[in-house]
Amino acid sequence: MSGPSRVLVTGGSGFLGGEICRQLVARGTETVSLSRRPSAALDRLGVRQHRGDLADRDAVARAVAGCDAVVHNAALAGVSGPAGPYWATNVLGTRHVVEQCRAQGVPTLVYTSTASVVFRPGGLAGVDETAPYPTRHLAAYPRTKATAEALVLAADAPELATVSLRPHLIWGPGDPHLLPALARAVRGGRLLMPGSGANLIDTTHVRTAAHAHLLALDLLHRRHPVGGRAYFVTQGEPAPLRTVAALLLRAAGHRVEWFAVPPPVVHAAAAAAELAARLLRATSTHGPSRFLVQELVHPHWFDITAARRDLGFTPPISLTEGMSRLMADGGTAS
Repeated sequence: MSGPSRVLVTGGSGFLGGEICRQLVARGTETVSLSRRPSAALDRLGVRQHRGDLADRDAVARAVAGCDAVVHNAALAGVSGPAGPYWATNVLGTRHVVEQCRAQGVPTLVYTSTASVVFRPGGLAGVDETAPYPTRHLAAYPRTKATAEALVLAADAPELATVSLRPHLIWGPGDPHLLPALARAVRGGRLLMPGSGANLIDTTHVRTAAHAHLLALDLLHRRHPVGGRAYFVTQGEPAPLRTVAALLLRAAGHRVEWFAVPPPVVHAAAAAAELAARLLRATSTHGPSRFLVQELVHPHWFDITAARRDLGFTPPISLTEGMSRLMADGGTAS
């Protein structure tokens, strides 16, 4: 086997984590998961499951024990909410993973980041990995993910090779995030959105994202010179937001009309909602936010040349094929 023999996947019970586990098991890799909730699907795969929180150093230590590689995929994701929970999971949790890899002699660590770590007001069009972190992130999620990514990349050393992957807007069968968020914005056959939806966006099929993780995992394990670097991984097929939204919703049985709301109105409403959430100490991670409005109005697509060159990355499923399969399966089956 060219890759590691026993791999821990944090967040293995989640959407992307589950697909990473499936692909690892399919090729014969002993796979372990650390998650806050058990998964019947992982049981069926034969994945050994540890229950625990990333903020618990001892839970992380028990899960890392005996592994020769870690895919650190678990995170708290969202577009709004207070910084504390994001910091505890995304930063403190990542610190615990890095510490335990070092303490237990694990030589390989692949980190699941997000393209949103470099997102800034006005959007991003075709940028590569030289794009810097913004001086000010618009929400706690991208801010804490950027902090955690920097921690992982700084940890790269001869005894622990690290790499960070930046998928964007992951979708596919069983999607619990992007499609439900779009469905919540549908009112009476209309998809209420700021602007025209003509802004180009990148997305990543869940199979594509998991495939990139296995490529990086094996290259790091064989000590190829990709350590200490971050890579965008997407379908490489940017499309207008309104097109992507319509296709995803159609796969779930919704035929909707795009209804454009003036962006300044939505931005003002989001700012007011954020203020109210702070005053009321609300903890929702999916409330209205200026970060979300910026992503809905502006472009965000990325140059994946580096991943193609260094990782040998090619999306295993195209945007068209993925959408077609999703529609045939009603948005749920694999």
